[in-house]
Amino acid sequence: MSGVRHCVSPNFGPRPEGTEVDLAVVHSISLPPGQYGGGEIEQLFTNRLDWNAHPYFGEIRGMEVSAHFVVARDGGIVQYVSTRDRAWHAGRSSWLGRENCNDYSVGIELEGLEGETFEPVQYERLADLLIALLRRLPLRSVAGHEHVAPGRKFDPGAGFDWPALIDRLGWPGRYFPEAVRGTR
Repeated sequence: MSGVRHCVSPNFGPRPEGTEVDLAVVHSISLPPGQYGGGEIEQLFTNRLDWNAHPYFGEIRGMEVSAHFVVARDGGIVQYVSTRDRAWHAGRSSWLGRENCNDYSVGIELEGLEGETFEPVQYERLADLLIALLRRLPLRSVAGHEHVAPGRKFDPGAGFDWPALIDRLGWPGRYFPEAVRGTR
């Protein structure tokens, strides 16, 4: 896909042998919470975040996390981990009875705060990215972090417009969690 910037995160590992990558997990992130456009997400994903630069960073001190992709508020996309590798984005999770979503998913972070709205260009670029991924991977599901780690995670949250994404993609509802299919 054109227009994707690459920045390598050290926070990844190998997928289990023979794993089929069939899930995309949508997240939201902003660092510090509610602030956009700075370099803090990249710094976090590359283990260069100054933990003392903001009081909130003390709460996440030492975290080693990543995602395969981040879609910024302006629609820019950065890839941090190859889709052949396992990014560290979902943590303790399960989808359709399968544990450890990181093993078989692609993690996509949208720059935003859980519960708040996202920019129209983010939906456009997310749809473009998912379509490009479907050409290379046997994706069968797209879910939010809140769906794969219910009760533990709440992103992308109520501000994420699942019907807008579903309409933009034109994919059958079976790709999406039942909870969001009914909102269409």
